[in-house]
Amino acid sequence: MRIGLIGTGRIGTFHAHTLSRHRDVGNLIVTDADTARASALADRLGATAAPGVDEIFTWGVDAVVITANTSAHGELIGRAARAGLPVFCEKPIAVDMPGTLNAIAEVEAAGTILQLGFQRRFDVGYTAAREAVRSGKLGRLHTVRAISGDQAPPPADYLALSGGIFRDTLVHDFDMVRWVTGREVTEVYATGSDAGPPIFSATQDVDTAAAILTLDDGTLATATAGRINGAGYDVRMELAGELDQIAVGLDDRTPISSTEPAGPPPVVNPWTGFLERFAPAYEAELAAFVEVVRGERANPCDGREALQTLRIAEACELSRRERRLVRLAEIPGGPEQGSVAGAAAAGSGGWGRRAW
Repeated sequence: MRIGLIGTGRIGTFHAHTLSRHRDVGNLIVTDADTARASALADRLGATAAPGVDEIFTWGVDAVVITANTSAHGELIGRAARAGLPVFCEKPIAVDMPGTLNAIAEVEAAGTILQLGFQRRFDVGYTAAREAVRSGKLGRLHTVRAISGDQAPPPADYLALSGGIFRDTLVHDFDMVRWVTGREVTEVYATGSDAGPPIFSATQDVDTAAAILTLDDGTLATATAGRINGAGYDVRMELAGELDQIAVGLDDRTPISSTEPAGPPPVVNPWTGFLERFAPAYEAELAAFVEVVRGERANPCDGREALQTLRIAEACELSRRERRLVRLAEIPGGPEQGSVAGAAAAGSGGWGRRAW
């Protein structure tokens, strides 16, 4: 199998290493706006460096992996769909909701494959939690608590293009709320604080955020995130039911200390970042993509799945901005609003003015 990878930044380099080792990938072609960086990576991996994106689509690849800048995702997904090529793309699909809807509509019109990179669906802890909920081990689930904390803030130039904390960070937690519980979010109330470094207020973003989510069966979920958690990279989920309570991400590297005399000892080697914490999950999602392309398994996270998770993030950002409860029915792209193609054609109707 020949795979073309577009974008050789941090996550692109990680994915390139994974694909270069895969037994079913015979030829990996990489490209980047920084041609020297792409060439250096290709030399290290024994891959081929393409001079530009055009060559990815003319050199006869079997599938495309998109890890380029967010602003290019929607266009590249559409181009791959028109070329009849399966695509794996890091989230988000596009920089705004109209672009997201258009990209999904192109994929569906072409009948091609789009798999989104929500790697936590391949993490062993989240998978075990999903099985526990679905098996009835917890009894009636009544409370979900999702927590995300970066050890240090991202660069200012990244923040300006990230889409904000709900779309960039908490979107993974929203995906896990849906995936683990099997329920949909019906309404949200969200808030945030930009009391940290001025790089956040300068981009109209926040460094700390919290959201209350109501699920369609009445279960309540909270999701909190912080961009500066000096103790380490902290991603957890707690699920409480009438029969039992479980936690994801609680191990000897979880960056939290107990104040209890008989509590666990301080963490010696805390997690420092997402690539370290979720390395096996990232590798597993690329292996899954190869299987999807080969027709050996169903798509684990298609465009419509990613869209429904994005709608939660959009609702939270709207709630934070307008300081009110937001119902998911207000956000374009829901199943109650007809086809994705129809929603794309209708446009945003003035909603979602802030682009990513």
